[in-house]
Amino acid sequence: MSELRDWAELLRISALFTVPGDVLAGAAASGRRPGAATALAAGASLCLYEAGMALNDWADRDEDATERPHRPVPSGRIAPGQALAAAAVLTGAGLGLGFAAGRPAAWCASAIAGTVWAYDLRLKHTAAGPAAMAAARGLDLLMGAVATAGPRTARHRASAGHPQAGPSGSGAGVLARLSSGAAAGAAAAPSAGGTARAVRRALLPAAVIGAHTYALTTVSRAETQGGVRGGPLAALGVTAVLGALIGTDGRPGPAARWRRSGAAGADGVPVVSGAPGTPGGLGRAVLAGGYVVTAGRPLVHAVLNPSPPLTQRAVGGGIRALIPLQAALAARSGAPLSAALLAGLVPVARRLAGKVSPT
Repeated sequence: MSELRDWAELLRISALFTVPGDVLAGAAASGRRPGAATALAAGASLCLYEAGMALNDWADRDEDATERPHRPVPSGRIAPGQALAAAAVLTGAGLGLGFAAGRPAAWCASAIAGTVWAYDLRLKHTAAGPAAMAAARGLDLLMGAVATAGPRTARHRASAGHPQAGPSGSGAGVLARLSSGAAAGAAAAPSAGGTARAVRRALLPAAVIGAHTYALTTVSRAETQGGVRGGPLAALGVTAVLGALIGTDGRPGPAARWRRSGAAGADGVPVVSGAPGTPGGLGRAVLAGGYVVTAGRPLVHAVLNPSPPLTQRAVGGGIRALIPLQAALAARSGAPLSAALLAGLVPVARRLAGKVSPT
């Protein structure tokens, strides 16, 4: 049992709940229903995140021996070779799941893996460190978008109102049957146009996740020494701006266009209006407010008293705040079921954070 706890501490198991929301928010931004490829991308994301945790403690073992001797590797509870082997195995598993999710997702998974290893081994203590972490999180969200926007089946095209769909006796229906072989072959290949559209739609959510991660990583650089007010103060400003951005409609996205046409949303259910004062708008505003409170409250304390404990608490709050942030992004894209699912992870992550530190 103690060995399992050691591994849970090494892999920051309480922070694991902040990971699948990237993929789900990306899937919502794509305007498509999550499917098997989305699940594979989420698995890849989880593996690559855990690989980064194990690699981080292996790379920092000498530094942690002085600043955090209680961690599993410097305390001797987990051997350095075991941590490095776990990082390699988890990276391989993440890449394999990414390739199974489709070629665009495979490219994203490869870029995430490269960024994670570069950050832990080289970039962490450089000016490029926060940007590398922000890029990894943004790519994580994009992976969810391109995986979900993968190959469309002929049946899906028909249900979406594709020109080939129609009554069995109509000319369109006859054409569909005559060309079924060609259509099946075309459906087997990913649509480059669909992937490009998914990327464009996911750029803003990816930038939001990246901005939060950049600010959080900047704060984390002083969590063991403390004494720095600039990082928490800047992060507090970023939190306020992002909260205001995701709490409003912004420019109409694919979900907004589907609302006007009366079609289903990204989860395959009717989408309620997202205007302020409607259930959809209120839900998004509540999630945005939850994000601001979760991230902002400990940041205020760190600004007033930038001691190591309060700075570490601010980092932990910023990590947990990713969940309501992802949920708000999913709601903003018109995916209420994904948003509700992610919101349900908040109390679980908070409870686990009391047992295993996310930092």
